[in-house]
Amino acid sequence: MAVPWTDCKYHMDVKIEEHLIPVKLEHMEVVNSKANNGDRPCQCTNRDKCLAHKGNMVSHKRTHNGEKPYPCSYCGKCFARKSNVIKHQIIHTGEKPFQCSHCGKYFARKDKLISHERIHTGKKPNQCNHCDKCFANRNEMMIHQRIHTGETPYKCKHCTMSFVLKGDMEEHTEVHIGEKPYQCSYCGMCFRRKKTMAKHEIIHTGEKPYQCKHCEKCFANRDKLIIHQRIHTGEKPYQCSHCDKSFVHKGSLTEHQKIHTGKKLHQCIYCEKYFRKKSGMVKHLRIHTGEKPYKCSYCDKCFANRDKMIIHQRKHTGEKPYQCSHCEKSYAKKTSLTIHQNLHTGEKTYKCSHCDKNFTQQAYLTIHQRIHTGEKPYKCSYCVKCFTHRSQMVFHQRIHTGGKLYQCNKCDKSYARKGHLAEHIRIIHKQDKPYECNHCGKCFAKKDWMINHQKVHNGDKP
Repeated sequence: MAVPWTDCKYHMDVKIEEHLIPVKLEHMEVVNSKANNGDRPCQCTNRDKCLAHKGNMVSHKRTHNGEKPYPCSYCGKCFARKSNVIKHQIIHTGEKPFQCSHCGKYFARKDKLISHERIHTGKKPNQCNHCDKCFANRNEMMIHQRIHTGETPYKCKHCTMSFVLKGDMEEHTEVHIGEKPYQCSYCGMCFRRKKTMAKHEIIHTGEKPYQCKHCEKCFANRDKLIIHQRIHTGEKPYQCSHCDKSFVHKGSLTEHQKIHTGKKLHQCIYCEKYFRKKSGMVKHLRIHTGEKPYKCSYCDKCFANRDKMIIHQRKHTGEKPYQCSHCEKSYAKKTSLTIHQNLHTGEKTYKCSHCDKNFTQQAYLTIHQRIHTGEKPYKCSYCVKCFTHRSQMVFHQRIHTGGKLYQCNKCDKSYARKGHLAEHIRIIHKQDKPYECNHCGKCFAKKDWMINHQKVHNGDKP
C-alpha cells in the first residue's frame, strides 16, 4: 500500500533531525572551545598545537604520521599538502607567471615576488615581538626571535644537541652518519651535502653566475654576493646585544661578542693554545702538522692557508683587484693597498695600549707590543731559544742547519742573511766607504768602524 506523502515527510523530518542533532552538538562544542582556546578550537592529539580550522589540523597531523597523499605527476615526489605539490610542479614546467613591476624579473611563486619587491620598496612589515627590529621576510623574523626565546626546535636524533636552523641540524647529523654520498665529477672529492659539492665544483668551472646590481663584480657564491652588496648599501644587519656596534658578517658579530664574554672555546691539542674561532684553531694546527692542503693551479707550490694561495696565484695571473682611491696604483693584497693609502692620508690608526706610539699597520703594532709584554712566540726547533720575530728565528736556525742561501756572484763567499751579502759586496768588491770622520776626514766602509775611530779624537781611546 502506498504511504501518504505526509507520513513520508514526517519520517524524513525525523531522520534529518536525528542527523542534525550531533552536528548541532559538535558545532556548540566548537563555539564553546573557541571561547576557551582563543579562537583555536582544534587541538592536536599530541597536544603540541592548537589550530582554528579542522582542515589545518588534518594537514598538521601529517607531520606526525608522515602521510603524503599528494604525488607530483612529473617525478612522483609526494607532499603532505596539495598547495605544496602545485608549487613543486612549477620546477618541472618552468612557469614563472609573476613579474616584478620595478625591474621586470619573473618568479614562479607570488610570495617570492612579494619578498623580492621589498628590495625595491624597502618595506619591512614583520616586526619582532621582543625588540624594535623589522624584517622584510617573516621567516627571517621567526629565526631572529629565537635569539630572544632561546628556542632550538631542531633536535639531533643521535645526541642531545639542538639547533635554531634546520640546515645546521642536518649538517650536524651527517657527522654521526659519516657518509659522504656526493662526489665531485672533476676531482673525485666527496661531500656530505649536495649544496657543498655544487659550491666546490664552481672552483673547477670558474663560473661566477651571481652579479652585483651596483657594479659589474661577479661571484661564484650567492652568499658572497649578498655580503658584497652591503659595501654599496652600508647595511650592517648583525648588531651586538652588549654594545652599539653592528657588523656586515654574522661571523664578525660572533667574534666581537667574545670580547664581552671572554670565551675562547677551541683549544690546540699540541700546545694548549686557545682560540675564539674554530677556523683559527684549524689554521694554527697546520703549524704543528705541516699540512699544506691548498695547491696552486699554475705551479707545484702548496699552502697551509687558502687566502695565501689566492694571493700567490695573482703572481701568475697578474690580477691586482685592490685599487687606490687617491691615485691609479693597484695591488694584489688588501694590506698592501692599506699601507699605500696611509702615504696619502698620513694616518696611523693602530695605537699601542702601553705607550703613545702609533703605527700604520696592525702587524707593526703586534711586533712593537712584544717589547712591553716580553712575548717571544717563535721557538727554535733545534734548541730552547725563542724569538720576537719569525725572521729572527729563521736566521738563527741556519746556525744549526748551516744554510747559507745568499751567494756572492763575484766570489765563492755565501751568507745566511741577505743584508750580510749586500755589505760584503759593498765593502770588498765595490770598496765603498760612505762614513767619513768629521775630525780628520778619514773614510770607513762601516759606521761602527768610524765610531770606534772617533774615540781617538775624543780621548775615549788611548
